[in-house]
Amino acid sequence: MIKKGLIFDIQSFSVHDGPGCRTNVFFAGCPLQCKWCANPESWLKKKHIMFADKVCKWENGCRACRNVCPYGSIQFDANGRPEITWEICRDCDTFNCIAICPNNALKQCIKEYTVDELVTILRRDFNNWGADGGVTFSGGDPLMHHEFLIEVLKKCHVLHIDTAIETSGYAKPAVFLEIMEHINFAFVDVKNMDRKKHKEGTGVYNDIILSNIASLKKSGWKGRLVLRQPIISGYNDSEENAHKLIKFMHKNALYEINLLKFHKLGLTKWEQLGKKYEYSDHGDMTDKKMEHLQSLYLDHDIACYVGDNTSF
Repeated sequence: MIKKGLIFDIQSFSVHDGPGCRTNVFFAGCPLQCKWCANPESWLKKKHIMFADKVCKWENGCRACRNVCPYGSIQFDANGRPEITWEICRDCDTFNCIAICPNNALKQCIKEYTVDELVTILRRDFNNWGADGGVTFSGGDPLMHHEFLIEVLKKCHVLHIDTAIETSGYAKPAVFLEIMEHINFAFVDVKNMDRKKHKEGTGVYNDIILSNIASLKKSGWKGRLVLRQPIISGYNDSEENAHKLIKFMHKNALYEINLLKFHKLGLTKWEQLGKKYEYSDHGDMTDKKMEHLQSLYLDHDIACYVGDNTSF
């Protein structure tokens, strides 16, 4: 059987996701469901739809999708505005509505790629990267496609393509370490050092993430590891959380971290998926607070980058 990966986006010319200029491959499927996620369309490891209400021409009388859904998911209110029953759509396997929508208001956001199809795209971008660039596998979480990803990574090394990954680190230890054997540069997220708060914000405990990071360092892996933490006011912006992470980093000989300032760029996507975005009115960080957190790491001899101001 031909291995296939589910991917929701491929972006060329990225300069913030690893060394040099890179091509970012965003896999669908994530073991975490962060309440502030900028890419909630990546949660499901399956094809599914999004509905861009602002693109829909219902006010102009468009009813192209009426009676198209075999499960009755799309209905119209008294004003003619479409209403989506998301509980039905999340289990859809037909996507009839997407094919008929003339304005691309209804769209299927996940595509299937074979290993060779994806590698062909990477080879196309090869000349854009320069000496330090390459490919960064992101998501969602690429570890959820580990069998597919291993095959892609092996071909990347044959072609001398530099490999990087952005991951939650939440995977079986054997899977995590196997993937990392083929990775040159890694971002691993640590959302919160308190295990209960980590689960409150992401849906999972952080035990396996921290354990995998520690195991990677003990394994003798030769790549470069940078921890990442999105900073959300009221969730993980305390000095206590920072000091716990600093202690963990020193214990495991880790000396680089990238702090990412919270943003609401994913709000529209939450709306297009029929989801409620809990951080629509809170979570924002000030530059002053970000600088303060950065100083805590710097004072403990840890290279701390804020946002895009990095050394890579």
